Amino acid sequence: MRAVHRAGGWLPAIGLAALSGCAVGPDFERPTAPDVTGYTSAPLAQQTASAEVAGGEAQRFVQALDIPGQWWTLFHSAALNTLIEEALKNNPTLPAAEAALRQAWENVYAQQGAFFPTVAASFSPSRNKTATGALSPASSSGSPYFSLYTGQVAVSYMPDVFGGTRREVESLAATAEFQQFQLEATYLTLTSNVVAAAVQEASLRGQIAATEEIIKIQTGSLDILQKQLALGQVAGADVAAVEATLAQAQATLPPLQKQLAVQRDLLTALIGRLPSQEPAEKFELTALQLPRDLPVSLPSKLVDQRPDVRSAEAQLHTASAQIGVAVAAQLPQFTLTGNAGTASNMISQFITTPGTAFWSVAGNVAQTVFDAGTLLHKKRAADAAFDEAAEMYRSTVIAAFQNVADSLHALQSDAETLKAAYAAERAASKSLEIARRQLQLGAIGYLGLLTAENTYDTALLALVQARAARFADTAALFQALGGGWWNRTDAPPVKTWDVQLVP
Repeated sequence: MRAVHRAGGWLPAIGLAALSGCAVGPDFERPTAPDVTGYTSAPLAQQTASAEVAGGEAQRFVQALDIPGQWWTLFHSAALNTLIEEALKNNPTLPAAEAALRQAWENVYAQQGAFFPTVAASFSPSRNKTATGALSPASSSGSPYFSLYTGQVAVSYMPDVFGGTRREVESLAATAEFQQFQLEATYLTLTSNVVAAAVQEASLRGQIAATEEIIKIQTGSLDILQKQLALGQVAGADVAAVEATLAQAQATLPPLQKQLAVQRDLLTALIGRLPSQEPAEKFELTALQLPRDLPVSLPSKLVDQRPDVRSAEAQLHTASAQIGVAVAAQLPQFTLTGNAGTASNMISQFITTPGTAFWSVAGNVAQTVFDAGTLLHKKRAADAAFDEAAEMYRSTVIAAFQNVADSLHALQSDAETLKAAYAAERAASKSLEIARRQLQLGAIGYLGLLTAENTYDTALLALVQARAARFADTAALFQALGGGWWNRTDAPPVKTWDVQLVP
């Protein structure tokens, strides 16, 4: 992290600025990337575990693999592509961020006007009467009544001797750069939220289907017991226990359906529609394809790729430039003014009559001698603001690396979880099938059946959730690595202070 360069003595600063035209205050230097070679303490495995189920494919970690600007297309879902395209067109957060960016750059252009003189033209006609009891008539005709037409052009200019204006423009340009990356962050957040919402919808649909299958299985088991009850082979208490279990399974279905409805409302809102305008696209886990190759950007590149890190860097730049603004305010302020015009008693003689022209040229140098420490404390406040921005930048970088590490851990862990969940579901399914056959033969009682059913219920729902987690983990990794905004063809070019045309 770069340290703040404190201003030196007054005379050296004045002499240096006057001779070289450099702006006072620190010149911003981009913070260096963290000197690490990986995101996790242990070496990253080459690929994840796999399971013989849809969404259970092994994923390979590819170092330095670039991220496409439309990374969500790697899931190969036409429905997902359609909704994200609509979200990018209709969600109001993007136009709001774009408007904020335009506003920021207009503020830059407005401040750049301070590099040039201000010219104001005026024309003042008036009708007057001289108080002849106290004053002689002002007009050349001797009449107390006279008209006066005055036209003039006033020019004022404040030379940017110490670079205060340049630092102010630099600060505003850095603020605009911050808004640029806020726009990219909004884009990334919106697309990631649509993907996450689609995956969650697919997960809920899978859980609903699994619950309906569980209810169907338990209903079949209840039919068997009811027939055995009619034959006197089981007690009524056994049937009642199975009926209670079935009722419990049925009670879990409405909450899942409610969650699905809420998720659909979220997805509808993300694409910029009202809840009554629900899209036709629906999502199932089987309709999504898991990307096989996962990018793992170099740690040194992450600080360039993450919009939040770049936003924090721009805020650091803004704070750095404000130090120069505060320093320049402590130094002498120069002003040049000029005024020229004509004044006449008759509009027809406004320009042609000799002796009606006037002009003045003046210069002024002002230096604050006493302000009770106001400017000094503003300079110290600017220094403190820079220190705060530096620590916030460091915190943002740490959080960014944490996000990537968390995503990598989740991808590996959840792949193992899915592998285990699939094995558990297969074993539980076989156990339940055996228990159902034994129940029909009267070889086991209802307790053995209930145990097998509960085990299968738990395993089936866990399998659905584990499959969904792998899609969610993949989307989270793309988001954590920055989302490939630098490869977008529809993104406006990123403007920086370095490319601004300033005197």
